[in-house]
Amino acid sequence: MQIILVSRARKLPRTFDLANPRLRLKLLAGLALALLGCVGIGGVLALTVASPRDRALAQIHQLQQQIRQQDVQLVGVRMDARRGLDALAMKLGQLQAQSTRLNALGERLAEVGKLDAGEFNFDQPPAVGGVEDATGSAYALPQALDSSITQLAAQFDTQQAQLSALQSLLLDARIESNLKPTGMPVQGYISSYFGVRADPFDGHSARHTGIDIATPYGTPVHTVAEGMVTFAGVRRGYGNVVEIDHGNGYMTRYAHNSKLEVHPGQHVQVGEVIAKAGSTGRSTGSHVHFEVWYNGRVVNPLAYARNHR
Repeated sequence: MQIILVSRARKLPRTFDLANPRLRLKLLAGLALALLGCVGIGGVLALTVASPRDRALAQIHQLQQQIRQQDVQLVGVRMDARRGLDALAMKLGQLQAQSTRLNALGERLAEVGKLDAGEFNFDQPPAVGGVEDATGSAYALPQALDSSITQLAAQFDTQQAQLSALQSLLLDARIESNLKPTGMPVQGYISSYFGVRADPFDGHSARHTGIDIATPYGTPVHTVAEGMVTFAGVRRGYGNVVEIDHGNGYMTRYAHNSKLEVHPGQHVQVGEVIAKAGSTGRSTGSHVHFEVWYNGRVVNPLAYARNHR
């Protein structure tokens, strides 16, 4: 088999004889080189096309790993934040409880101290004011907020201790005041004073150991101090009488009553009704004979009767 190539430039045609072994080797070698060239070009093209995709896949894989790590860190941050919020909520509850105790204690102190109801209104927050500094960011930090709450709790503890001590002092003063005879035992006017006077029955000079308070028959007689009834009955000259021991050296006596409302051993409070006024015993009319004894000696009750609690 022969191949004839004819040129357009009027040259002699060239003839290739395929039966020639050398020519066939050359043609086969050329075809092999062409095939290798095509394969190389295809590989280069394949690498050129596939390399960006692989790099993109690798980057996506790295991003996925970073996202998983960030998810783990976010879970830890959420847990830390939850624990911090729980701790702050617990401290807030403790502060609210302390505030409630302080309000109750303040109300008791205002009541014991006889303060004006409008002076300390524990149901309303205290009035505050001032120019705000918007540049500061200390309170925006959780650590600073936690520190502020801790400081406020310590301040509450100190205030509660101080108020408790003040309450004890006021209560002790109130108890001491309640045990001291103060005021008139009955509504009326003083018809006879303490000291030497002319006896109303025989006119002789005699020592009067109390004051007489004229009052209508049956008027309630009130104890002038807290104490224990040591005697309730009839004594010679006194008629129906009540005697009260106040436990601090003081004893008071209420005589000439028409009726007794207490019995021995009974504990009575300030202002409690202990008898009804009358004219029993050595008496010329309805009145209350009032005596004050201190450390076993009778004293002038006028200063105690005119005093106010």
